[in-house]
Amino acid sequence: MILSTNVPLFIMCIPCIVLLICFAYMPMVGTILAFKQYKPRAGIFGSQWIGMKNFEIMFKNATFWASLKNTLLYNLVFIVLGRLFPPALAIAINEVHSRKLTRVFQTTMIMPHFVSYVVVSVIVLAVLSGDNGMVNHALKNLGREPIAFYSEPKYWPFILTLVHEWKGLGYGSIIYLGTITGISDEYYEAAVIDGATKWQQILHITLPFLKSMIIILAIMAVGSMFHSSFDLFYQVPNNSGQLLKVTNTVDVYVYTTLKQSNNVGLSSAVALFQSVFGFLFVVITNQIVRWVDKDLSMF
Repeated sequence: MILSTNVPLFIMCIPCIVLLICFAYMPMVGTILAFKQYKPRAGIFGSQWIGMKNFEIMFKNATFWASLKNTLLYNLVFIVLGRLFPPALAIAINEVHSRKLTRVFQTTMIMPHFVSYVVVSVIVLAVLSGDNGMVNHALKNLGREPIAFYSEPKYWPFILTLVHEWKGLGYGSIIYLGTITGISDEYYEAAVIDGATKWQQILHITLPFLKSMIIILAIMAVGSMFHSSFDLFYQVPNNSGQLLKVTNTVDVYVYTTLKQSNNVGLSSAVALFQSVFGFLFVVITNQIVRWVDKDLSMF
């Protein structure tokens, strides 16, 4: 009965289901490589089974633990900032009553999302270059010594965080803006009649409506705690080996492992570790949310 009355909807879902099967479920067969010593000539199923040896190598590698620490710390900062700035930007844009200005702000803020990290790395280089960078050029004009940004790791946690927020802030605010525009005007009209200020309206109407969306997106973000943007941490610092102390994340570690040792099995083991623990983090976070408020949990 349900199928017969919703045939058009099921037909619309077919391309998405096919893509999901092809690009999400079929590649899962490759996880078997995490337990094998992969040889290209032997193939996935013909390569030697070595059990948990790849995981032993991974866990005994100090570089892996350093990259894992960097990944978790960066993602923790990104999750916190991602729950603060995008909702704030969405609220600010919603308070602009001019449609033209609203469109200008939306377009301006969302454009960085579509800029390639290759281009972003060039922009960052133009700003921070030791020779002709804008910052060092300004410092020279002020009579100060230039800063060698690309050989000083201490600056890069802040630089990478700033670049990440600049690139994703506008795009991340879209969902919150959509939620705000869905709030009935009657709530605000009643608040105005009661004498509520604009800040009180935001505090007691807008934020409560955004709370469920903020929490759901936070739970989803926790699932990526063990992943990182390879382009952000490898391309933006211009592959500088001097900065690996603060730019070496798990995804960069996987790339360098493949580049140096061509150990596909070890790289697959790291990827499986990321996926399994990311899933566990989502389940645990969701359960904690359920204990606090069942209505705010994802499942």
